Amino acid sequence: MTATALLAAEGLVREFPVRPGRAARAAVLRAVDGVSLALQPGETVGLVGESGCGKTTVGRLILRLVPVTAGRIVFDGRDVTALPERRLRDFRRQVQAVFQDPYSSLNPRLRVRDIVGEPLRNFGATRRQAAVRVGELLETVGLPAADMARYPHAFSGGQRQRIGIARALALGPRLLVCDEAVASLDVSVQAQILNLLADLQARLGLAVLFISHNLAAVRHLSHRVAVMYLGQVVELAPEPAVFERPRHPYTRALLDAVPAAEPGAPPPAVLPGEVPSPLAPPPGCRFQTRCPRVEARCRAAEPALVELAPGHWARCHFPLSEPATGAAPAVAAPRPGSAPGG
Repeated sequence: MTATALLAAEGLVREFPVRPGRAARAAVLRAVDGVSLALQPGETVGLVGESGCGKTTVGRLILRLVPVTAGRIVFDGRDVTALPERRLRDFRRQVQAVFQDPYSSLNPRLRVRDIVGEPLRNFGATRRQAAVRVGELLETVGLPAADMARYPHAFSGGQRQRIGIARALALGPRLLVCDEAVASLDVSVQAQILNLLADLQARLGLAVLFISHNLAAVRHLSHRVAVMYLGQVVELAPEPAVFERPRHPYTRALLDAVPAAEPGAPPPAVLPGEVPSPLAPPPGCRFQTRCPRVEARCRAAEPALVELAPGHWARCHFPLSEPATGAAPAVAAPRPGSAPGG
């Protein structure tokens, strides 16, 4: 972690007690196991992996929505890991979330002016001040200010997500945690929202933790990418390195599973096997039950996360060296910094 990091999550662990049956002894599910991430001001870090790998739990830990079992979270030089709720007010103002489902994340009984204006009122704005600010925020995310008088049911999914982004921006945060923020939208609308997020980041200097299983969306928006498998980060590197020269076999498998856009191209490779239960992860390397390169050492000893090149970390005894050969994931959208569409 660098001294200039806006956010430094160090060795995060989150355990959940599980009781499989009435007579069974309580077991422990370690959803996040020693995850460390840092975000610089104005940087986007993509967090990607299969469903159930723990990436959403990492986001909730950073937002302080669930308590940390072990590790710590440092924001702007201040340890916020164990702050009681009454002392988190300033942190809540600076760290906001954009959620996956734009339909359930907006209260259907409230008008847009109340949905977006609620954080402002909570922090002391008058009704008039909040109304002015809501109009500005709606225009910032590409909606007319007059829409503040309407209810959520009057908007499409993409428009609702814009409203959710406006609400997240209301207090002028420095960090956004976007948890599958485009997963519920069709492809063309996904591109528009990604463009919007890239433009907002460039204009406002936001740091963004972008959590997704969509490699194309992660590649479009991220400066660095962290790949998670079974509660651990197995690769962390700048975006071009992850997609062009991955060092972990799991990252390569994710890229090989991307369908090619060209007609007649061979079908994507499917990673064999199932993700092991996080209640009983395999010994040694957690990916060894599905890895095509597994050797005896992989079954015996857990690999450490090692820096193989400047800024490129991987958790593998036998890291890859050859460039990726799978289809390059892409969305119909310009690179970060371009103007938003739609």
